[in-house]
Order: sequence, then structure tokens, then C-alpha cells
Amino acid sequence: MQTITTIGLDLAKSVFQVHGVDAGGQVIVRRQLKRRYVLTFFQKLSPCLVGIEACASAHHWSRELQALGHTVRLMPPAYVKPYVKRQKNDATDAEAICEAVTRANMRFVPTKTPGQQSGLLLHRARHLFIRQQDLGDQCNPGPSCRVRDRCAGRASRCRGTAQCRRRSKRQASAGDSSCVSVGIRSSIAQDQGAGTGIRPTDQGMAPIQRAEHEAR
Repeated sequence: MQTITTIGLDLAKSVFQVHGVDAGGQVIVRRQLKRRYVLTFFQKLSPCLVGIEACASAHHWSRELQALGHTVRLMPPAYVKPYVKRQKNDATDAEAICEAVTRANMRFVPTKTPGQQSGLLLHRARHLFIRQQDLGDQCNPGPSCRVRDRCAGRASRCRGTAQCRRRSKRQASAGDSSCVSVGIRSSIAQDQGAGTGIRPTDQGMAPIQRAEHEAR
């Protein structure tokens, strides 16, 4: 059997796709692997170059395969897409990954540690809390506003249009207390929940930021 030098690994929930070639570019292996057999398969191989599309779970598999002695390169999916030759499926994706990882001008994503991924999760949670709080401040539709229903039903898509703000100011100056609609009540509730969630998130992020040189 010829030695596999490069492998394209397409991740999935249950069944992974493997595409391996030798030094001359000849296809040596093209098969599916269930999740529980992935590490066993790579343990039997000599150290080789493994390409994976970057995602949250890709960093986990990168650490596992590097522990087995393989060289793992993570790539943004947008940079792999031009190498897909035909209809998109798992087999063609794995082949495209195997082709893209050998390109000299390809840009790679560094593998994150579990601590770095945990810190990134806190940053995203804090960003979500702040966004919910901003939506509660901006979305203030009145009863005669034409976009009130959209604000109430899809508050996440309402950014406080100029029409909403003008109508709300006129109604507030006229003393109209009925302008507090279902949409603004839900926005206020989200605002209160977001405000209580930001503080513990900041407290969890503080030691991580002090420990990392880049954050300081």
C-alpha cells in the first residue's frame, strides 16, 4: 500500500468523510468514517498533513490529531469552496479540502486551545447581552406606528427607525400612555435580562484577559 501524505477531512455530526492522496496526487483512500472510529483510523497512519475546514469542533479534532503526530491545518470554508469540482456533497468537500491544503498561498487558521475557545464564548455571550440591551433602548414603537407589529413580532430585526422615533416622541409629548405596546414590554424585559447577564460575564472574562498577553 502506498503511503498517504495528505488527507482532507470533512467533519460532520456522525459520519466523517476522508480523502487521502500520496505524494504524486494519486487517490489512496476515499471513505466514510463514523465518529468513534476517527482516532483509530489516524492512529494506524504514519504522520501526514491533514486539512480541515475551520469551525468550532475543528479545533478539538486538530488538537486530537496533533497529539497523534499529524500536522493539521485549518482553513476558512470560503477559501476551500473554489476547489469544489462538482455538486456539493461530503466526498467532493473532502477532496476540495485535500486539494486546498497543499496550496502554497493558502491562509490557515491557528488552532485554539480550550482556554481560548472558552474566552471567545464569553465574549460572544457578552456581545449578545449588549445587543439585546441596545434593542430594548432603540425599539420604541407607538400604537399608530405602521411597523409596530413587525417590532413586536421580530424585535431582533427592528433597529428603531426614524419613523418609530418621531411618532413615539409626538405621542410622549402629548401624554399618550397607551404607547407602551407588547413590543416595548418584551424589549424592556429583554433589557432587564441582558443587564443582569452582562455583569457576571464581565467577571468571568476579567481573569482570562489578565492572563493573556494579547488581551493586556
